[in-house]
Amino acid sequence: MLTRRTFSYGCGLSAASLFSRSLFSVTLEAAATQQSEAAITGCRFTSSDDSVVVTAAGQPFATYLSRSNTKPILYPLFAPNGKPVTRAWPMDETVPNETHDHPHQRSFWFTHGNVNGVSFWDEMPTAGTITETSRQVKQADERVVLTTTNTWRGPKDTDPVLLTDVRTTTFWCDALRRWNGIDFEVTLCAVADPVIFGDTKEGSFGMRVWEEMRADREENPGRIENAEGLTNDDAWGKRSPWVDYRGPVQDSAAGITIMNHPSSFRFPTWWHVRSYGLFAANPFGIGDFTGEKNHPGDYTLPKGKTLTLMYRVLLHDGTLSTETIRQEHEKYASFSLPHDR
Repeated sequence: MLTRRTFSYGCGLSAASLFSRSLFSVTLEAAATQQSEAAITGCRFTSSDDSVVVTAAGQPFATYLSRSNTKPILYPLFAPNGKPVTRAWPMDETVPNETHDHPHQRSFWFTHGNVNGVSFWDEMPTAGTITETSRQVKQADERVVLTTTNTWRGPKDTDPVLLTDVRTTTFWCDALRRWNGIDFEVTLCAVADPVIFGDTKEGSFGMRVWEEMRADREENPGRIENAEGLTNDDAWGKRSPWVDYRGPVQDSAAGITIMNHPSSFRFPTWWHVRSYGLFAANPFGIGDFTGEKNHPGDYTLPKGKTLTLMYRVLLHDGTLSTETIRQEHEKYASFSLPHDR
């Protein structure tokens, strides 16, 4: 399936142009139904009006939802061992023993808590909305590449658009089935004159881990560790090229590693990662993280200008070694563009 709807707010960006860039010379279009289940080794997809379902080696991997209350998200997400890695609530209220806090922390998302004074992080009545305006999804060899465009505006449909974004999400899997991989690149373009990303810890590229993986559990807790070896609460508010969050899941284990690409804005990013399960990379919340005054994390984006953030996510079975993570980040960092795998 390939859909094209052109989109531009004066930034010279469109889903079509960035989609072509992310695929480079790859032009292969192949539906998952063209191969037998036994032959499937990489990622495949099926698409509907409001979702894209991705499998890895024929097993569940990820589902993109174009709208979950105020924003697009990925839910559910699975490690190669079939274990879920993100909290089900509030998308699914039937899963037992989950904490019903922070309803805006919906599995896997990208937002920010202060854009020209509007919060896109929470889901209060005053919160802004992020709306998909176009979508392209394509098979690229053993990968699935999803490119969307989105508008950011206040809570009312009549509120002016503040900024737009183009998101390229590439789904892939390790040949040895050690992890399911997601490369996420977002280019933000200012429509308002200017757009100010405010210094707040409430942002930006976030996940909420599966309940059993939480690092604050009294029995058999999960564990947070960054590239510098800081663990659990000590990793909060620190800069690091990657952070890993792992723990028990359904009588087994699973983990999530998020990596920041060196080409990404303000690399290495700061981390809003909490022992209760929040796992977010945030390049804007410097004042909240360091205690510095006068909002050092504020960033002004003039009208028509852009900035780009890039992350790689590895969903694994909880046994990935620190050395392997370091090696994989070095590989990721060596790519001029993350999609050039």
